[in-house]
Amino acid sequence: MGTALITGASAGLGEEFAWQLATLRHNLVLVARDATRLEQLAAKLRSAAGVRVEVLPADLAKERDLNKVVARLKAAQRPVGLLVNNAGFGIRETLLDAPIKDLVAMEKVMIHAVLVLSVTAAKAMVPRGRGAILNVSSIAAYMASGGYAADKAWVLAFTEGLAVELKGTGVTATAVLPGLTRTEFHARAGLDYLSYPSFAWLTAADVVSRALSDVRRGAVLSTPSARYGVLGQLLRLLPRFAVRAFSRVEDR
Repeated sequence: MGTALITGASAGLGEEFAWQLATLRHNLVLVARDATRLEQLAAKLRSAAGVRVEVLPADLAKERDLNKVVARLKAAQRPVGLLVNNAGFGIRETLLDAPIKDLVAMEKVMIHAVLVLSVTAAKAMVPRGRGAILNVSSIAAYMASGGYAADKAWVLAFTEGLAVELKGTGVTATAVLPGLTRTEFHARAGLDYLSYPSFAWLTAADVVSRALSDVRRGAVLSTPSARYGVLGQLLRLLPRFAVRAFSRVEDR
């Protein structure tokens, strides 16, 4: 039994990570902005799975809150064996229409926090010779679709670079690249479920199960579902001008 720290744990993929890891007998540290939802989830997890669950309310766009999570990752007496960088959000507006403050907040949560927490965790794990870092990217990382895709592309590139540096240390880094997944994320971003075909959607349970399986085998990239695996390979092989053209069509 180890301890997993999950950001964005109060809903969506984060909550699913919490349930699946608790079922696997991991103790948990749950991080999110909504303290009430975290406490409610923690109570359910303790009751259902009998694991230890810590609640750490934090807004990762705020440096003071981010530093609380950093301190927890550094706690040598309560080592974290798995870091899941899942926190994130999307905005419906384009780069030119979105308020700058929203774009900056998105960057702080999905780039700055991922960088700080991943490096902090790696520095704590390497001397122990074991541990894993799982960063939630997106199939959008291969697209040219505004700020969200750009942030997730950074997560992908960063995780691959981190994995190279960690090779041989006993610590791994994995980026999971889900496609469209039925969670609160799309509703909060103002996106319409009905605008995409039903076969395009994944379930949170399947995404998390595949991601954790790939972490266990030390995979650097995890792409849940064969269809998104094929799409990802296609987008990587296509000339960038073709990807840009496709991305413009998708944005309309």
